[in-house]
Amino acid sequence: MSAPTESPVRLAAETWESLFRAQVAVMRRLQAGPAFKSLAVNEYDVLFTLSRCPSGWLRQNELNDHVLLSQSSLSRLVERLEKRGLVERRPALDDGRGVLVRLTEAGLELQKKIGREHVRDIAALVGPALSAAEQQELLRLTEKLRASVAAR
Repeated sequence: MSAPTESPVRLAAETWESLFRAQVAVMRRLQAGPAFKSLAVNEYDVLFTLSRCPSGWLRQNELNDHVLLSQSSLSRLVERLEKRGLVERRPALDDGRGVLVRLTEAGLELQKKIGREHVRDIAALVGPALSAAEQQELLRLTEKLRASVAAR
């Protein structure tokens, strides 16, 4: 006797829950690792996002659209990073209310240092769990999902 067919809604919900729980488990392990002893993950996320900005500067209100983690108090976080000398802010010339943010040299160096450790930690978690082919398939599937959501 074959197993009953699962409804598409239930399968989608179970798939999402599994994906989300896997992401949370990996993030918790990464946050506890040595890479994030000097900087919190959400702070690193801002530095990482700014390091990928082609012009170097990004509007603070756009920064929230690009960070990987949700930032409810991004302006306070950026303020803290500025006080530590990791980012600098300046008024946007074309908009009196706008603020531009970029990495300082110290911020870029710290982002690179933590980034190298972070990538090694990711490889240490993902490598033993998934073969290279499985990693490629997961990458393909998650990119397909993200593209579908973005197109809606």
